[in-house]
Parts: sequence; structure tokens; C-alpha cells
Amino acid sequence: MPTSSCDVRVCFVGDSFVAGLGDSTGLGWVGRIANESHRRGLPLTTYNLGVRRDTSLLICERLPREVTPRLADAEFPRIVVSYGVNDTAVEDGHRRVSRVDSVAALRSVSVASGLTELIFIGPPAVDDDDQNERISDLSNALQNESIELGISYLDWFDGTVANTVWRRQVREGDGYHPDAAGYEQLAAIIQTPLLEWIKPEEFGQSRTLLASSPVIVP
Repeated sequence: MPTSSCDVRVCFVGDSFVAGLGDSTGLGWVGRIANESHRRGLPLTTYNLGVRRDTSLLICERLPREVTPRLADAEFPRIVVSYGVNDTAVEDGHRRVSRVDSVAALRSVSVASGLTELIFIGPPAVDDDDQNERISDLSNALQNESIELGISYLDWFDGTVANTVWRRQVREGDGYHPDAAGYEQLAAIIQTPLLEWIKPEEFGQSRTLLASSPVIVP
């Protein structure tokens, strides 16, 4: 298969799942997506901007300053954002981020991304049924908001909550993060639609870059 020389740069912005925490191979799902894209003839310049314990509010606050210099002169810039599990965690008797604020953060991300191509990936299941109810509810809310905003959305919750490999790996880990086999499951769920989204249409027209003065909705 011929290899494309297009300058396709992808910023993956999110939490510890984006960072690939727990994967003994060091690939996580981001590395696996990059490998598969290369195998299909489209090498990517990927930037893993996953931060452990980050919530939606922290992610939307740092996205503009981290993404802008990495995509500034890209021919085909892309932004992939994923969050949700940390938002639904309960600490000191309180949810870390309310459902309303989690959804509002997606609107902030949309504004901050300007006209750069943006896709959102919903949160996966964990090894806690109570938290999974909150994750499921948030995932649905984020999907609905994505539709309203015209943002592409990929779901992870339905593909992980009953996935025996994923649930076993998470249970054997820290209750949240799997090892390599679990990240293979994450990558497999979204691989085809994500790579179709990343691929430039006919490797032709360049995409518009980030807005120069992004506005963050509080």
C-alpha cells in the first residue's frame, strides 16, 4: 500500500485513558490508532495530551494553549477529545464535576477548537456499577450535545460495559484502567470510524486552523 506524504497532525486531548495509564506496552489506544493508520498508508503526527485525573473543566481550560502551537502550520489538523470518568467520580461525598458543567465544557471545547476538525469520544465503563450509571447518563448527555453542536461523536460506554475482556482487565488493574488487552479493546471499538474521520477527503483541501482568540465558556 502506498504511503501518503500528507501532513496530518492529530492532538489527542483528555484524561488518563488518553494517556494510556496502565498499559505495560506503553501504546495505549492512541498508539494503536496511530500504528493502524500507518499500516493503512496514512502516517500521522500524533500528540498525546492526556493528563491523569483531569476533568472536563481542566481539559477545556488547557486545550487552546496546548493544541495551538502543535497544529499552527499543519496541512490537515485534527483534534480528538475524550473525558468523563473523572467527572463522575465522587470525592468527599460530591461528584467532581456536575453533569451540567461536563456538558458545558464540551461547548467550551467546541468554541476553543475554532474551525479545526473536532471529534469527541465518550467515557468508557469502569469496575463500579454505581459510577457506571453516572457514566452512562453523562455519555448520553454528551452525545446529545455533540449532535446539537454538529460535532462527530464516538461511544465507548456501550462497547465496554459488557465487554468481558475490558471488565476483567479493569478489575485486575486499579478498577479504572486496563493493561494492553483492554486498550486493544478500546482501539478496536473506534478504530474504523475514527480513522475514516481523520483521513483527509481525497487528500485535497487543507483544513482551517484554530481560531486565533478562542473563547472559553465558564
